[in-house]
Amino acid sequence: MAVTDEAIEKIKDMIVSGALRPGDRLPKESELAAELGLSRNSLREAVRALSLIRILDVRQGDGTYVTSLDPQLLLEAMSFVVDFHRDDTVLEFLAVRRILEPAATAMAASRIGEQQLDVLEAQLDALGGAPSVEELVACDLEFHRGIVQSSGNSVLCSLLDGLSGPTTRARIWRGLTQEDAVARTLREHRAILAALRDRDAEAARSWATVHIASVEQWLRSSL
Repeated sequence: MAVTDEAIEKIKDMIVSGALRPGDRLPKESELAAELGLSRNSLREAVRALSLIRILDVRQGDGTYVTSLDPQLLLEAMSFVVDFHRDDTVLEFLAVRRILEPAATAMAASRIGEQQLDVLEAQLDALGGAPSVEELVACDLEFHRGIVQSSGNSVLCSLLDGLSGPTTRARIWRGLTQEDAVARTLREHRAILAALRDRDAEAARSWATVHIASVEQWLRSSL
C-alpha cells in the first residue's frame, strides 16, 4: 500500500501543479512509470484508485484522462461513503445539514429567480393540504434541492445532495409517527418560500434552521 500511496501522491502532484490539467490524457503507462520512478504495477493500482474517486477516467482502448475535476463529480465519492452510514449517525448528518442548508438558503435569497420561485410554489400547491408521507418527503427533497441549487455554489449543492439520503428515512418515520408532522412541514416550507420571495436572507436562514432542527429534535426525543 505504501508504494501505491506514493504513486497516487505523485499523480496528484502533477495535477495540482498543472502539469496535468482537466481533460488531459496521461502519458503511456511505461513512459509515466519511468518519469515518476514507479513500477508499472504500482502506477496501475494508483490509476485504479484515482478513477474510483473520479480524478481519472480510464477509457478502454483510448487511454487514461484527467476528469473535469468538477466538484459535483468529485463529491460522488462522498455520496458513496455516506450510503454506508449507520442509523445511530443520522443525528450527526442532520446536525451537519442544519449548519450548511440554512447558509445555502440565505445565499439563494438574493440569487433565486422568480421563475424558480414559481416552480417551488407550484410544487407545494400540487401537494394539497393532506399529502401522503411519501409524497411529502419526495417534495421536501426536490424543494430543498431547488433552493440549494439557486445558492450559486456547486460545492455546497453537491455536499447537501450527498447528505440528504441518510436523513430521508428519519423524515418518513417522523411523518408516520408524529401527529402534526405533515402540516408543520408544509407550514415551514411556505414560510421559507415567503422569505425567499421577500429577498430576506436572514428570515430564510432562520426558517430553514427551524425546519431542520424540528426533525432533529423529534428524532433525538424518539431514540
